[in-house]
Amino acid sequence: MASPPRSSSPGSFPPGSALLGGLRLALYLAWTFLLIPVQALAVALRLPLRDRLPLLYHRVCARLVGIEILVRGTPAGSGPVLFVSNHSSYLDITVLGALIPGSFVAKSEVAGWPLFGMLAKLQRTVFVERKARGTVGRQRDELKARLEAGDSLILFPEGTSSDGNRTLPFKTALFAAAGLRIADRPLTVQPVSVTATRLDGIPMGVAFRPFYAWYGDMDLAPHLWQAFRQGRMTVEVEFHPPVTIDDVGSRKALAEHCRAAVAAGVARAVTGRPQPLSQPAPQPLAAKAGAVPPAAGAEEKAGVESAAPRSAHRSGHETEADAAC
Repeated sequence: MASPPRSSSPGSFPPGSALLGGLRLALYLAWTFLLIPVQALAVALRLPLRDRLPLLYHRVCARLVGIEILVRGTPAGSGPVLFVSNHSSYLDITVLGALIPGSFVAKSEVAGWPLFGMLAKLQRTVFVERKARGTVGRQRDELKARLEAGDSLILFPEGTSSDGNRTLPFKTALFAAAGLRIADRPLTVQPVSVTATRLDGIPMGVAFRPFYAWYGDMDLAPHLWQAFRQGRMTVEVEFHPPVTIDDVGSRKALAEHCRAAVAAGVARAVTGRPQPLSQPAPQPLAAKAGAVPPAAGAEEKAGVESAAPRSAHRSGHETEADAAC
């Protein structure tokens, strides 16, 4: 792996510094163990704080680890939303957790992981059995109950993590929850692109993106330690226009549309150039029957960029949020 760029900030720790890594790790653990009893109490008593505290937790963690988040677009704000995103690292958990007041959908194995399993439970993660077909009905009912209660959920429909340079195919089966109707209205689904783009201000490219991306047969502990030791990483998050299954007609079409939007956002961030969608933006079925379609473009609306705090948390190539329905 190529050596990371060196920071030129006066008085800063050099990237790759064990001292920097140790300091960040100590602060991260201290912050985590400080908030665990508070969040546990909020969850036990069903206080509104249980939904707001994870936002604060992830934002502070992100600052501690040195991740700068640039945001384009706007998260859907009304009613429960199913956010679907590409996935390249356990760091995606904190990046999205710092921006979205919601819970992740994760494989059931995560619940048993040391520390990370407990953190996942405290954020009220929905755990699913990806290979047990007999539990599909129960899992669907659990997702529906959470959505009907007004909770937003975050799903990684690739089913695993990528190298961060591309978007893997979306698994249609993971969009089972997207067909649910809440209060007789179709569930809002919002595609989200997450891309690590810079390390200490220098474009990552293929050589440096593995400092963020965790995939293939990489070991977790060395990669996590490396992430704590590096300089500042910039991660770009793009929220694309929301869509419903009624807009596209089927679960498969919805998965294809979301994947096209997410892939275009990742390509745009990786190359720094606009990328058109590989298919037209969806039109409501009524419009296809002859009604005047709403204004829509092949590219997503770009919102004002903003920086937010960030960090690292939870682990696994198919991490807490490597989801399945």
